[in-house]
Amino acid sequence: MKEIFKKLGLFTAFLLLSIGLLAGCGTDDTNTQDDADTNATEEANEKSGNVFPVTITDDANREITIEKAPESIVSIQTSNTEIAFALGLGDKIIGVSDYCNYPAETANIQKVGGQDINAELVLSLMPDMALVTDYHYNTHPKVLQQFEDAGIKVIVVGSASSFDDVYEKIKMIGTATGTSDKAEEIITDMKDRHQAIKDKAIASVKEKKRVWVEVSPAPDIFTTGKNTFMHEMLESIQATNVAEDQEGWVKLNEEEIVKLNPDAIITTYGYYIDNPSEQVLAREGWAEVPAVKNGEVFDVDNDTVTRPGPRLIEGVETLAKLIYPEIFKQ
Repeated sequence: MKEIFKKLGLFTAFLLLSIGLLAGCGTDDTNTQDDADTNATEEANEKSGNVFPVTITDDANREITIEKAPESIVSIQTSNTEIAFALGLGDKIIGVSDYCNYPAETANIQKVGGQDINAELVLSLMPDMALVTDYHYNTHPKVLQQFEDAGIKVIVVGSASSFDDVYEKIKMIGTATGTSDKAEEIITDMKDRHQAIKDKAIASVKEKKRVWVEVSPAPDIFTTGKNTFMHEMLESIQATNVAEDQEGWVKLNEEEIVKLNPDAIITTYGYYIDNPSEQVLAREGWAEVPAVKNGEVFDVDNDTVTRPGPRLIEGVETLAKLIYPEIFKQ
């Protein structure tokens, strides 16, 4: 009898041990399956481009967490609108600034103001995201707070004065909207095209041309000095900005300009002044200026040389062809 109980005890102990091992294996299998499911979800998100939630620091130095990709966006700045469309977000744009004119689709999108935002209209549209400027942030904080209280993600996109600045804006908007891959594609294309121009100019330009840039007509003539896109563009094509000793956008009188003796003159106001080149060529006292004497006066699309967006590279390419046609029109 004792022997039976002894055997029964051993059998019971073995049974309990087996159950424990099976339970342990079941837990390991469950954990392994959970890990596999998590990895599969992450891989699926990566493949589908679902990178949310994301946290960015906008140009007002605010840390913003965006839980999901915005389905509707209001852009209250021309450059931000161009960037958003270039990122493939055109079908999500439900409101733009009064001054947005590119691409053509913006003509049919609700206008929501400019420097002064139509807050009631924006709130009635209830976008998921609003792309605003540092000007709006500094002058209309209560309006932006209204937006945020209503659940709108407000992203402040600051001003830009260089190509590198623009790349940062494109990258930030791309991250905030879940279009980082497209943002990198745009930036890479811009950089490659810009570098190609620089390389060609360095290799081919033997004598730099002196260029006067005119961003507003007489009598109040303004030009662009250092820390402007136009200055960087001229440097890129191995041309000299005759106002390079100035900073930013500055006003000069005609006597000062004539003394600078430019080889070429670029105007950027043809969108609101008829025949700007002819007006410059006809100015009294300018006949001996090389640019006027040789007819080297050209108007370019203002938006492609001053608006901080993807089309800036087109501005560089246009300037290169106008100023050095023998090199860049080949």
